[in-house]
Amino acid sequence: MVLKPINRKIGLVLAGFAGLYLFLSYQIPSYSYALVDADVVPKGLGFLLLLLSILLFSQKKVETEQEKQKRTIPKKEIYILLGVAAFILIYIFLLEIVGFVIMTSLFVFTCSSFLGYKNYKTSALVAIIFSTLIYFLFNYLLLIHLPPGVLPF
Repeated sequence: MVLKPINRKIGLVLAGFAGLYLFLSYQIPSYSYALVDADVVPKGLGFLLLLLSILLFSQKKVETEQEKQKRTIPKKEIYILLGVAAFILIYIFLLEIVGFVIMTSLFVFTCSSFLGYKNYKTSALVAIIFSTLIYFLFNYLLLIHLPPGVLPF
């Protein structure tokens, strides 16, 4: 009866994930000369997730039938979610090989087309400008090198 509401089940799962995440974030090595270390953001996110999962677990709200029906996902939308997840996995796998600019442009264009946006000229233009702008911003202004892949710059 304690775990009857779905919020409690999800809160418990998220708390376990937050605990694992925090354990792994404490494994990040610290550097003595850094003011803000590399583990600050992961630890902060881990504690935030733990706090939010505790709040979710302790909610007293009772779920109605209408809210249960909202949770059901139509079959068509499940296929859309799986398609986007497949695009993300392909993007991650090919990012280092093909490069950031080409893969990000292809990803943005393909996902927007897959999700129903039919103005292909605008979509291609936005995808190319966005990925090129982000690439130059990171590589030349922030000095964080993104994978160039097959491109010479």
